[in-house]
Amino acid sequence: MTFKFHKEHTWVKVDGDEAFIGITDYAQEELGEIVYVDLPETDDELIAGDEFGQIESTKTTSELIAPVSGDVIESNTDLEDEPTLINDFPENRGWITKITPSDLSELDELMSEEEYQEFLENLDE
Repeated sequence: MTFKFHKEHTWVKVDGDEAFIGITDYAQEELGEIVYVDLPETDDELIAGDEFGQIESTKTTSELIAPVSGDVIESNTDLEDEPTLINDFPENRGWITKITPSDLSELDELMSEEEYQEFLENLDE
């Protein structure tokens, strides 16, 4: 399982015919303490590049952008009671939603971990 990253600071990790989606460590650090996540409903359809919810922190509210398209099969309901899981474990227990991807070729449009790190370095310049 490898991570792929979207320029809007979301990640996707494909596991067989399912994919987990969350926000990056960089994003949670920029947001500060997460206080609420607008979770997608089961059977919602995500479209790559489109908003699929919002995330609120003590600093701001940000859109969640889908890195790939697919149908939601589960959302991480642990985040309802403990949204700071995203701060503590952004790229594992803090996942936001799980989907059945509809077009795996969309992964080719995303960045590898190395490319994402380079992207972040260029943001700071």
